[in-house]
Amino acid sequence: MEKNYEDEIEIDLKELLLVLVKKWWLITISAMLGGAAAFSICVWVLTPKYESKAMLYLLSNPTNQTSLADIQVGTELTADFEVIARSKPVLDGAIKRIEEEHGTKFTRSDIENMLNVSNYSGTRILVITAVSEDAIHACMVANAVAEETAERMAEITKSLPPTTVEEAEVSYTPSSPNFIKNTAIGFILGLLAASAVFVLRFVMNDNIKTEEDVEKYLGLSTLVVVPYMKDRDKKVLKSKNALNDNNMRKHPKRGMRE
Repeated sequence: MEKNYEDEIEIDLKELLLVLVKKWWLITISAMLGGAAAFSICVWVLTPKYESKAMLYLLSNPTNQTSLADIQVGTELTADFEVIARSKPVLDGAIKRIEEEHGTKFTRSDIENMLNVSNYSGTRILVITAVSEDAIHACMVANAVAEETAERMAEITKSLPPTTVEEAEVSYTPSSPNFIKNTAIGFILGLLAASAVFVLRFVMNDNIKTEEDVEKYLGLSTLVVVPYMKDRDKKVLKSKNALNDNNMRKHPKRGMRE
């Protein structure tokens, strides 16, 4: 009998739902605290970062008469150009160009940490993105790397350099952190954390609470059930008893008739 009690675990979903409903205010407070914590971290802890993009249009033979074969070759070589854009000669050339034009010094590691090179799927457009805590630095790096990449591609392919689709511009709006997204995530995590605590407490609670539990787990029949009374109900009952006792003292005959 004791073995069956330990091995058998049943969860009353209805009762579990009632527990969560009763604790809705604690769950709500936890969710709000989670959202507030995430928002505070975004404001006071995380440093805003700015993003700038430059785009190059790639063709293997960018002349007035571009054939379908040239377009296909350009598409296939896009992945190669992504590697070229990250190469050491391009990075070193970008460092030199920035120092000459703007008087700002970067190391190769600085630019590597800021740089991201990608390609829009199904296109021959190479996107060079720079992310930095300084919006002007991000713009300078993106443009310098794009220019050096175009020159390096022309040297390697022995053709005209790729066309610049879009130059990078200084962004005045941070790309990260995302306040709305992070606050929503914090809210949801707070909600789930509080709910998980109450669910865990419900599952781990192996106390016998009802007469059905007595019969089910102990194999005994219930003879008497004593209802549970809250402290408030006890005070009300005590007040009524005290009032009845007082009436009995004042009117003993009426109490006897009743």
